Amino acid sequence: MFEGLKPLPQDPILQLMQTFRDDPRDDKIDLGIGVYKDDSGNTPIMAAVHEAERRLLEQEVTKSYVGPAGSAGFNQAIADLVLGADNALIRDQRVSVVQTPGGCGALRMAAEFLRLCHSDTTVWVSTPTWGNHLPLLGGAGLAIREYPYLDSQTLQVDFDRMMGALEQASAGDVVLLHGCCHNPSGADLTVDQWQQVTDLMLKKGLLPFVDMAYQGLGDGLDADAAGLRHVASRVPEMVVASSCSKNFGLYRERTGALMLIGETADAQKAATSQLLSVIRSHYSMPPAHGAAIVETILGDEGLRSQWQSELNGMCERILHLRHAFAAALAPAGDFGFIARQRGMFSFLGIAPEQVRQLREEFGIYMLDSSRVNVAGLNDQSMPRVAEAVRSVL
Repeated sequence: MFEGLKPLPQDPILQLMQTFRDDPRDDKIDLGIGVYKDDSGNTPIMAAVHEAERRLLEQEVTKSYVGPAGSAGFNQAIADLVLGADNALIRDQRVSVVQTPGGCGALRMAAEFLRLCHSDTTVWVSTPTWGNHLPLLGGAGLAIREYPYLDSQTLQVDFDRMMGALEQASAGDVVLLHGCCHNPSGADLTVDQWQQVTDLMLKKGLLPFVDMAYQGLGDGLDADAAGLRHVASRVPEMVVASSCSKNFGLYRERTGALMLIGETADAQKAATSQLLSVIRSHYSMPPAHGAAIVETILGDEGLRSQWQSELNGMCERILHLRHAFAAALAPAGDFGFIARQRGMFSFLGIAPEQVRQLREEFGIYMLDSSRVNVAGLNDQSMPRVAEAVRSVL
């Protein structure tokens, strides 16, 4: 059965992780792996998460299944977090949320659901986009088309080309948008651009599909959701994939959610019943622990305040690193775009051979595309990284 199978090349990010681990140099620096790191280079457990887990350990009385939809309390908390607790869509029962195994689970179940709606569904994805978007969506059988997003020269959103490409989309096509902190570029749409994109989707009958993986790590929880909330307030239907990996630091707990917004409460209920059937046929039910942590934090005023303070601190640290990195690179050219962008990632805009030179000569690791994890820097390592980048330029 297996004898005809050939080994596949390793995922570039996973391969970079292994190469970094194998590097014996003590002063090596990892700017490639997409996790938040503190000043000590660790990916910490938030204090609010520690306290929530302590309470769960004392209070949890069962390990029974949670059901295909997951925890109702978690789902309601995510709806309030993403859309705002006073959102009319929630009051009108046009919103449903199901708990998923991470943001990846939300994306894949959304893809399976969309294929169930229309077997020939086409989804438009930005160029560039997160590397796993294509296999998660395309692997479910969706047709993939790409729209230009980033100007490779200015490393800013190429909005005119983006809109021009989406003008070619057909009614019923799906448009995947990053809610904030675009991965891998860090270049986000402005409020005005979100409004124009919404107008275009309404005019052409397109379905918005927003991936919200970094809420709270750009400009704050509400500011980061402003574009998504504007779209949701105007369109009849919408899909949202949400992740708790970054803003709660729950990477290995695989905690995410998938939201459907229907034109009416009845349409939402019918769509949700179909989605739950899809989930049941794939992984049956999501894991409980990560969602229980989030539900505990968001359901307790003290814990929520502590978590939001910690999250704000992470956000402020990333913004500080962005401004400091742009200033440190300034002698080699205009890197002001790094300070203007948001989230953990930016492209340096250097060539693959220069990226390899940084890795081989200086032990500084990033993807060949020159995408760097800004949160992997700190005030101690930054001068060395900046000097190395200036030297290869």
